[in-house]
Amino acid sequence: MKITKCKIEGVYIIEPKVFKDKRGLFLETFRVSQYSSEVGIADTFVQDSISRSTKGVLRGMHFQKNNPQGKLVHVLKGEVFDVVVDIRRDSKTFGHWIGEYLNDKNRKQFWIPPGLAHGFVVISEYADLYYKLTQYYDPADEGRLIWDDDDVGIKWPVKKPLLSKKDQKGLSLKDL
Repeated sequence: MKITKCKIEGVYIIEPKVFKDKRGLFLETFRVSQYSSEVGIADTFVQDSISRSTKGVLRGMHFQKNNPQGKLVHVLKGEVFDVVVDIRRDSKTFGHWIGEYLNDKNRKQFWIPPGLAHGFVVISEYADLYYKLTQYYDPADEGRLIWDDDDVGIKWPVKKPLLSKKDQKGLSLKDL
């Protein structure tokens, strides 16, 4: 697999080796020994989740306040523009963001360590996103960074995304 270290500490793009032939394809999406030694994922995954969203839907920017989650995400079907924002106050990259196109062709994975806000917008007709999480999802612990915070300046490929009512009420970086 190919591992690319990103400008935000602890964030990696992982490109698993894909074996294709006339029958289809095969790839490993997680192997604890390899991901712990090569990527540095030391936490145990406790929950796997899948979301399906339609074109133009933007989910995010989500984070857990008291029990931050590490997330290993990849797209099973479709394409998303996936984004992480460093909201760790003591980080030298606080307020910086990274965006990456994830799809069912490039099979890229995003490792998002605990303490970052995460979100994505769907580019294809629909997309299925698969998450491996290091903490259980707790709706009472969830926080939101507003998706279009001018201080962060994410360059989304969609001008008017479809947002949930909760995501419309995200806070600015300075108000978190």
